[in-house]
Amino acid sequence: MLLAETLTDAVVLAPLTKGCNLPYRRLCVELGARVTMSEMTVARRLKQKRRSEYALIRRAPDEPFFGVQLAGTSPEEMGWAAALVESRGADLVDLNVGCPIDYFTSKGLGAALSRQPARIGRIVEAMKRSVQHVPITVKLRLGWNERSRNHVEQARAAVDGGADAIVVHGRTRDARYRSAADWDAVGEVVAAVPVPVVGNGDILFPHEIAEARARSGCAGVMVGRGALIKPWIFREAAEGYRDITAEERLGVYGRYVDFALEHWGADEHGLSRVADFTRWHFGFWCRYVPQRADGSFPTMQGRDSRDFGRTALESLLARGDAAAHAWLAERLVAHEMVDPAAAPSPTEEGESDETHVAG
Repeated sequence: MLLAETLTDAVVLAPLTKGCNLPYRRLCVELGARVTMSEMTVARRLKQKRRSEYALIRRAPDEPFFGVQLAGTSPEEMGWAAALVESRGADLVDLNVGCPIDYFTSKGLGAALSRQPARIGRIVEAMKRSVQHVPITVKLRLGWNERSRNHVEQARAAVDGGADAIVVHGRTRDARYRSAADWDAVGEVVAAVPVPVVGNGDILFPHEIAEARARSGCAGVMVGRGALIKPWIFREAAEGYRDITAEERLGVYGRYVDFALEHWGADEHGLSRVADFTRWHFGFWCRYVPQRADGSFPTMQGRDSRDFGRTALESLLARGDAAAHAWLAERLVAHEMVDPAAAPSPTEEGESDETHVAG
């Protein structure tokens, strides 16, 4: 299938560090995702044969269309890594020009490349030469900061290097996730390049998908935090919004645990990994807020009150404290009943920090 056909009308699961682990991708596929991406994978670590990095490029057998996102600065190294992931079964290879995390940008990776459009072109060219059949895409932000927006220049450099599609996260690196995504800027890239463009930023409900595509003209959309908060967004994209019950939500989270146990195992080490990841995911799952009583919808950038709980279980799932997340994870991993009356009292500990989600 041509990439343009794959991306048109697609709702793509974004490449998210930790969030896009293989069990979570399987959950999203079960809930309707048709294009999934790996966690950001560092090319140099692959060349160093690190087992933990090779685990990131493993494809689940039920993923219909799987892309691997690579991070690196050396054209030669990135070409080698692109060929490797193609040989391991990837359907596309993506260059990360968007990760905002200081650790990576200080090494020239991710969004740091936005300041060197010519290098983007050289890296893409090397990746393109190294693969046999799979397309090369580039995921970028609008620039390093508001004073240096150069998204069109980045995109053109990538296409000149041979990129088959562009993904645009509608924020600058300095904005991280604090400001609303600029879909007009996504549209500027759509108008500037002859390849499909996928837009990314602030998609949480299905009506926002249509609005974003109409505003920007993009071929498809990519969802990141929206998929972490409500993995059933892929089903909603096809069937429309539904007020999912707390019991149904708990069933979805239980399915993640099933996939995670299958992936990491049920020995002591595996159970520890499953519990750790499940607690982490609850830091996003707890942020779900349904359609408001007046018919309007919450937004990604808003912070609606989570005191909407219509049942005790719904109120429990909306808690943002670590004690609740640990207790819920323990129940799910042990396949025990979740009785809200038995839950621990709230603590003052903060929630997961979304700025640590990279991709």
